[in-house]
Amino acid sequence: MKRVAALVVALALIGVTTWLVWPSAPEVRGQDQKITVVDGPADDQRVELDTTFFPPPDGGKAPVVLLAHGFGGSKQSMRDQAIRLAQEGYAVLTWSARGFGRSTGQIALNSPDYEVKDVKQLIDWLAERPEVQLDASGDPRVGIAGGSYGGAIALMTAAFDQRVDAIVPQITWSDLADALFPNAATTTQTTAQSTAQATTEAEAESGADSPAAPEAGAASGVFKRMWAGIFFGQGVSLDASSLLGPREAAGPLTPQQARCGRFLPEICDIYQDVAEDGRATQEAIALLRKSSPVTVADRIKAPTLLIQGQRDSLFPLSHADANAKAIAAAGTPVSLAWFDGGHDGGNGEADWLFEQSSAWFARYLKGEGSGAPPVSAFTVTRDGGRDPGTRQRIRLHPEAGSYPGLGGTDTTTVELAGPEQNIVNPPGGAPASISTVPGIGGLLGGQGNGGVSIDMPGQSAAFESRPLTAPLQLTGSPSITVRVTGEGEATLFAKLYDVAEGNQLPTLPAGLVAPVRVTIPEGAGSTEATIALPAVDHRFAVGHRLRLVVTTTDMGFATPAAPATYQVSLASPALTVPTVRTLAAAPTGVAWWVWAMPLASIVVAAVLLATGRTPARLRRRPVRASATEPASIPATLEPGVPNTTPASPPNGKPATPTATTPNGQSPDAASATGTAKDSPSDVAAVVNGSSAEAAPVTSVDTAVVASTDVPLEITGLTKAYRNGELAVDGLSFRVEKGQVLGLLGPNGAGKTTTMRMMMGLIHPDDGEIRIFGEPVTPGAPVLSRLGSFVEGPGFLPHLSGRDNIELYWAATGRPVADAHFDEALEIAGLGKALERAVRTYSQGMRQRLAIAQAMLGLPDLLVLDEPTNGLDPPQIREMREVLKRYARDGRTVIVSSHMLAEVEQTCSHVVVMQRGRLVSTGPVSQLLSSAAVADGHGPRLEDVFLDLIGDKA
Repeated sequence: MKRVAALVVALALIGVTTWLVWPSAPEVRGQDQKITVVDGPADDQRVELDTTFFPPPDGGKAPVVLLAHGFGGSKQSMRDQAIRLAQEGYAVLTWSARGFGRSTGQIALNSPDYEVKDVKQLIDWLAERPEVQLDASGDPRVGIAGGSYGGAIALMTAAFDQRVDAIVPQITWSDLADALFPNAATTTQTTAQSTAQATTEAEAESGADSPAAPEAGAASGVFKRMWAGIFFGQGVSLDASSLLGPREAAGPLTPQQARCGRFLPEICDIYQDVAEDGRATQEAIALLRKSSPVTVADRIKAPTLLIQGQRDSLFPLSHADANAKAIAAAGTPVSLAWFDGGHDGGNGEADWLFEQSSAWFARYLKGEGSGAPPVSAFTVTRDGGRDPGTRQRIRLHPEAGSYPGLGGTDTTTVELAGPEQNIVNPPGGAPASISTVPGIGGLLGGQGNGGVSIDMPGQSAAFESRPLTAPLQLTGSPSITVRVTGEGEATLFAKLYDVAEGNQLPTLPAGLVAPVRVTIPEGAGSTEATIALPAVDHRFAVGHRLRLVVTTTDMGFATPAAPATYQVSLASPALTVPTVRTLAAAPTGVAWWVWAMPLASIVVAAVLLATGRTPARLRRRPVRASATEPASIPATLEPGVPNTTPASPPNGKPATPTATTPNGQSPDAASATGTAKDSPSDVAAVVNGSSAEAAPVTSVDTAVVASTDVPLEITGLTKAYRNGELAVDGLSFRVEKGQVLGLLGPNGAGKTTTMRMMMGLIHPDDGEIRIFGEPVTPGAPVLSRLGSFVEGPGFLPHLSGRDNIELYWAATGRPVADAHFDEALEIAGLGKALERAVRTYSQGMRQRLAIAQAMLGLPDLLVLDEPTNGLDPPQIREMREVLKRYARDGRTVIVSSHMLAEVEQTCSHVVVMQRGRLVSTGPVSQLLSSAAVADGHGPRLEDVFLDLIGDKA
């Protein structure tokens, strides 16, 4: 023990010393100040911007980064990111844009006449700071980053001020008019119903067979009503972080503020007109496009990293695509990243996004020789399942050397089928279908995924593919051509679902929908529209179907109030699905703990050897006899010397040299010597709260007594929590071959702790567990004869069911022929679902796969925790027969369950625990025979159980 204590002290000293001498991040101090700028079309408006400047903490001159906040936020939203950048050696400036936070002025939507002029003057101010590195007089080395509203100002400023050296815009827009009035119908073609002349005139009028111009698209677009209401309303925040802090005190609203927040009056007036009838006016389009990067992107010379969210119904991936193409056309370096986040929630990947931004600025602000890691031309975040060690979600970031666009590098054609279908637009547009609820994901802390999509009956037409025979990775914007029959103008919404087998709800990737507005010329009768479906990155698994749904309503958009009826059919069954074959996951290497854990194990083993600890199987210990084992199972102080002191039971009363059976009779002499005619587990230690008395203790080596034919023998098992409370308290029982034993007890009884000790996952404080005569220790060879399923299944969700269990068996290092895959999978009964990814499984399917995994190798001892959880009644009955049949073949099954009626029908024996102690053990039939008849019915295990734990109502 002295050596152990010395080692602990040495390790503590090393840890404290390391903590004291380890270099900490430099302290960063912000300098708050108001900077006055002049803006407006006539340069006659004075605005005070509330700013904070963070000098580089190590002194000297450094490149500077401006951090712009999102809509509804302020400079406080960017403080943490500013401190991290300053610690990396940058000067940083944050500010509250005009109309936000403590800055004066009114919101002008990042207009070149207002916000852009403000930022240019902030750059002028930075050029005078002694801490800022200059490229020339009045020209600081400067980068700009920001999300949403802040991302747009980064793009707009870079277009109007060539001093900007690098930008990182996130989740922002390309064309604000298109964002608020989208139309996914890229081409239209009318079908003649009268004469060829009518068709020709209709095509000429609608611009058939050619993409609509951006202005025409917005003019005929569908109003994104809910997002526009959030954007232009009372200044509701699109920046979730601004909702977490304290609200700044404000006086009563003026009539103008109550009407439209802090927007310029002319912007407020235009929004009021548009929101009333849901149609874009030319004045509104001109205003919105004036604040749109796409109109000036060809002027941007600053290298641009565009980061766009995959879960974003406000500014979807198509906006980053448009910005990328427009900027790259001028020869400017551009990279794109699609991450797990956006205005509709997701993980957000804050650390990964910071790393990407930091690497981009290091390259273009600090220089190529800075050693900054390269940023790929195109990166996508994908789900990589869960880490088997930490159980944390893994996110993969496959990369490509060039950006393929939304059309991908290749395309796959999937055939859809379905008849022409009638759909109606309900009066008033209600009730409306749901694709996603705008803003909810962000307001829920960034973890939402838009919720469940709902298509109202009678309002939707569906077309579906056959089950996929191979996985399909969609990366980009699929397209399909549909025919719409009816009269006048039709407002429709198209979405592409992932449909799995079984009772799972269809999945709408990212909750995104493509709004479509088409006009059916008079006399034509119908029109064809090629729809660009939302751009997503989504993997369709084997056996899944693709389902195209076209609806007349969507909660997030404005729809016509007048009732109407249309017929929708497929003009072509071919759904074009883009793929990107060049995407490859970057090597991540092996986690550090994979190497550290074996080294730590070697160190621990060396310490144990050095301190003279003896393996459990060579130790002799006193063992308290119970009625569940031979009464003479002993312990010894010294070999061959009897111990004449009787053991004391838990209640502290003196023990007598006899054990009692449920009827009070003493067992025969054969039982006392370990050669009982009946199984020792048939003897109940405690019934109806009466404790059995312990046998005397004699001197015998426990290794001599243990039998290699006994599947499980637990003796004096004890385990305490850190606070000293006993989770398992002197537990002893024995299980024989051919038994199905139910391990029962209320929550907190110690059942799971006991099972974990059976498997060698945790070490008991006292007592012993033997499986087939061998003591259980971590990694003991005898554990290969035990199959277990405790505390829920742990599968890699991106792998199929078959791949999961094959990988599990391969990890054991045992021959494939010993696995008996066919027998185990027959028990699972999953059929074709075995080839699907586990993430698509229901709870019951996961449960059945977990039980099949536990049965791999047909172990002699099977331990299952709540095996029927999630199963339906037919599956429960089948599982019951499987377990009974498994035991009849000469094996042993232990089942922990709260479903007492099922235990009664499945188990031959039970062990009842409470507060870590053994309450009763014996055959189910014997326990039931001891119970009184209640309410005219025969005894039930539930009644016996409640009596035993003292909870009978």
